[in-house]
Amino acid sequence: MNLNPVIIAIPMYFTLMGIELMYEAITKKKTYRMNDAITNISAGTLQQLAGTFVSIIKVGIYVFFYEKLAAFHLDRNWTTFIAAFFLFDFLYYWEHRMAHAISLFWGGHVVHHQSEEFNLSVALRQTSTGFIWGFPFYLPMALLGFDPMQFVLVGGLNLLYQFWIHTEHIEKLPAWFELIFNTPSHHRVHHGRDPKYIDQNYAGVFIIWDRMFGTFTAEEERPTYGITKPLKSWNPVYANFAHYIDLFQTVKKARNFSDALKILFNKPGWMPAYLGGYQAPKKVGENYKKYNSSASRQMKIYVFVQFLALLAGASFYFFKNTEFDPLVKILFTTWIVASTLSFGFLFESKGQWLLTVFETLRLLAIPFGIHVFEFNGIAFPSWLFWVVSFFALASLIAFLRLKTNERVFEKPAIN
Repeated sequence: MNLNPVIIAIPMYFTLMGIELMYEAITKKKTYRMNDAITNISAGTLQQLAGTFVSIIKVGIYVFFYEKLAAFHLDRNWTTFIAAFFLFDFLYYWEHRMAHAISLFWGGHVVHHQSEEFNLSVALRQTSTGFIWGFPFYLPMALLGFDPMQFVLVGGLNLLYQFWIHTEHIEKLPAWFELIFNTPSHHRVHHGRDPKYIDQNYAGVFIIWDRMFGTFTAEEERPTYGITKPLKSWNPVYANFAHYIDLFQTVKKARNFSDALKILFNKPGWMPAYLGGYQAPKKVGENYKKYNSSASRQMKIYVFVQFLALLAGASFYFFKNTEFDPLVKILFTTWIVASTLSFGFLFESKGQWLLTVFETLRLLAIPFGIHVFEFNGIAFPSWLFWVVSFFALASLIAFLRLKTNERVFEKPAIN
């Protein structure tokens, strides 16, 4: 079983999101949109999916530094655990700050900022590529002799702490707490795209680092959430690569190698004068509207039901993947990625006939997956195959009826 604290906390995540939604129903304050929340959680699913392949590499690198390059090894006890927790958070501050300060690194963090809402589902909107740029920041812990198990544990706890601060419903907390710890108020500032709030409050757990290094800004009015160039897509795979695509399109226009490097390693928005110069963040205009999709209400309901099925399948994968053969892992992850892609396409109503084929194949793959598991020695009760097959068939019928109705009621093109 996967003992990653972040994976173990999955039931807690959804319980707290359910409580937040119930609170919103009572107070009539709405911070969730279905398409946005599903995209947020899908991005987090992809991040954890990538982690099942790369975590062993990250831990392996850490262990190498710890065993081969550390001058000494610290004992595992409460003293070193507390020291590791503080040190990890300090290093997180600098890793996070550099992710905002260097355009190439921003590509590995921007996913977390793309949502134009602010709720607990945004906490789960994580990058699948950020480890490439971020992981080296934590290797000093290995060189200082902190045990690999402590490193993994404090990293998971650091991320768990940051879940609850993604909410609009908690106002400012007691002054002493706001002085020391990161809070919803401080983190709302960090997610703002308003010029006064951009690149502030990088803290993970302790806001003291921002106060010490001059990056703290207190919340005044509520921020406008999102990024300065809105993603305008519900596709979580594209969300992970959109900045890289834009960045390398700009690099191709550079007239020399020096400018190309500056585009990559200067702050996001930097360009040489002949390409227009630095693109500074602008004040959010009065006509600003959040991106929305054109999917019908019935299609949104269909996606929501399929999303719940995906969560069930993905949870099973996350808890049991260490027991799977490589082929099973690859096939299962392919289906999960395909599902998140399909949901984004359905929300956006893009590629009608191709999408119909894609979603049909995705649904047919569900009962096929049970056979793959059984073929690889993973036993399931016989009734589960029939339940899963019935769900897949009923879903396919419902989907094809929805697509047929869309074509029936579609307005003819005006020449």
